[in-house]
Amino acid sequence: MTKNPPLPTATPEAGEARILAPTVPLLNREQAILEFNRRVLAQAQREDVPLLERLRYICIVSSNLDEFFEVRFADMLDAARDPAGLVSNRDVARVGRAAHELIDQQYAIFNDQVMPALRAQGIVVHNHADRNEPQRRWVARFFEREVRPLLVPVGLDPAHPFPQVANKSLHFIARLSGKDAFGRDNRIAIVKVPRVLPRVIKLPDSVSGGQQIFVLLTSVIRAHLEELFTGRKVEAFSQFRVTRDSDLTVDEEEVGNLRHALRTGLTTRHFGRAVRLEVVNTCPQELSDFLLEQFDLPEAALYRVNGPVNLVRLNELIDLTDASELRFAPHEPAWPQRRLPRGKSMFENIAKSDVLLHHPFESFEPVVELLRQAVHDPDVLAIKQTVYRTGSKSELMDLLIEAARRGKEVMVVVELKARFDEEANINWAERLEAVGAQVVYGIVGLKTHAKLLLVTRRENGRLKRYAHLSTGNYNPKTARLYTDLGCLTADPDMTSDVDTVFRQLASLSRFKPPKRLLLAPFNMHQRMMEMLGQVAAAARAGYAARVVLKINALTDTEMIRGLVEAGQAGAKIDLIVRGACMLPPGLPGQTDNILVRSVVGRFLEHSRVSYFRWGDGDDQEALYLSSADWMSRNMFRRIEVAWPVLDPKLRQRVIDEALQPYLHDSRDAWQLGPDGQSRRISSSGVSAQQALMRRYGSD
Repeated sequence: MTKNPPLPTATPEAGEARILAPTVPLLNREQAILEFNRRVLAQAQREDVPLLERLRYICIVSSNLDEFFEVRFADMLDAARDPAGLVSNRDVARVGRAAHELIDQQYAIFNDQVMPALRAQGIVVHNHADRNEPQRRWVARFFEREVRPLLVPVGLDPAHPFPQVANKSLHFIARLSGKDAFGRDNRIAIVKVPRVLPRVIKLPDSVSGGQQIFVLLTSVIRAHLEELFTGRKVEAFSQFRVTRDSDLTVDEEEVGNLRHALRTGLTTRHFGRAVRLEVVNTCPQELSDFLLEQFDLPEAALYRVNGPVNLVRLNELIDLTDASELRFAPHEPAWPQRRLPRGKSMFENIAKSDVLLHHPFESFEPVVELLRQAVHDPDVLAIKQTVYRTGSKSELMDLLIEAARRGKEVMVVVELKARFDEEANINWAERLEAVGAQVVYGIVGLKTHAKLLLVTRRENGRLKRYAHLSTGNYNPKTARLYTDLGCLTADPDMTSDVDTVFRQLASLSRFKPPKRLLLAPFNMHQRMMEMLGQVAAAARAGYAARVVLKINALTDTEMIRGLVEAGQAGAKIDLIVRGACMLPPGLPGQTDNILVRSVVGRFLEHSRVSYFRWGDGDDQEALYLSSADWMSRNMFRRIEVAWPVLDPKLRQRVIDEALQPYLHDSRDAWQLGPDGQSRRISSSGVSAQQALMRRYGSD
């Protein structure tokens, strides 16, 4: 194809004024996060989704909202306290109202749609009033045998002050009649629900009458609550749960040992500042007011729920239910047999050409197999890997430990500050150090979020490197649930760049730009902005101009400005944003050329793809895969990588699998409006995820 004439430069000459696009009114980030959870919750209403999976989506929303309050809303409250901050009390109130509305909707779907549908399938959750006499006797025996020995009711008085209540732990509060055994008028008591007990108990077949009957632990305790207070009546009671600020922060400049400091911080995380109080909707005002006072919370922080407090634990019901037809059909990721024949040397096959892996449609097992072969290969001298979220159990970590035991040079960059994975990562770091692996924790003030694996092997008297780069974590479990892209390569420039990144993380030497990789916080943001400028320049000159992004979040204001400018210049821009998006599309005269959609399906969309076109020539397009979202924290406060897909066939495959299907999805896709509200495109038609499952023969 004939190349286009040279494009106008995207960067103004010295002294030339740059015309900036008008500032668009950005959408609120926290409300955008809640809007994403509204899209997830909508899955629970879909009749084409298996019934137990609909319940699982309700549980997922509860888990997401817990983290939202623990981190995002807590940060928002802190920002509102800063007189110079950009967050007002009005903003906090607006987000709080949106959260209340979402939670009310969640419980309405749970009570009015999902639970009745389960009941129609013979899957029932019985409270005390529903249970017949044989069932009550069974529950009473279970209570005496398994529950009562672990309960310690605390009557409040000056010698027994209000107890320490850990983050997200479930309790009962009760108002009692009469006086205690010592004649004192202590009317309030607290009972902690033990975390070691299952929250969902399946009744045996002998008392279930052919149904699958479950009881909740809270229902068991509630039925026998009065037995804990001999000689007194329970006049009123409620379950309650408090959510606390759980963002673990350590001043890295002030501590001598980050691992030890974080280990200490983990012990106090569960008792941070309270930000939300949940009670059942029948909780008397007197008791809810008492709890709000104890936790120093305003009325707006009280969430009255019509059902079990903490729906996350209903995942146990899904696991205990015997009804495979009410779950998604089993999905087995495909092994890329043509590119990586089983039983053959991974090194020989990767040396022939780069291998692209698309999870979960393709298996993550080749990555594990690469490391497995590296551990047992006497010609492999060194292994380097980053660890962000790998889980408390991990074959990959076990293999790295075995490699160190075998005398190989093992370097692991462990991100100790991976939120809510700190303890698991600290444990892995200690185990790795114990066998002689070199463990580093990245760079002070920056999280290491890049996903990299590098193997150095001696071949024919020379050293050769093999690398794996990924958009997702080294976690085989989530690799079956999240969509991600990974690349196995022996390309000398790419593997040299990966080695440069590891050296940078270990030695803290001055930044040396890699040949092909982009590395945040050094040059990734700048290069992405340059690419947007190049697309805008092409559009102004009348050439084909296109941007397609598939990311998890878009909140960086400068990158939003770059997208707006490119769109106003005439470029066609499609954004596939799973979660929070602060760019309002479709604003007349400002963002007309920008469409934003989100896809919510069986798998969590997690891959990050950036595609740019600035002309009709084959050499006038670029496609990057990355560990980074388009957020300021990713671009400036994390170690992230982006790498170009240079092989035209692999680049086209990414377009055909990770972009085009999502742009044409009419079943799982939502379109974002300029008001920040999402609207489902259709309830039928093509699903990108299902099409990819069929392509790989696993639907």
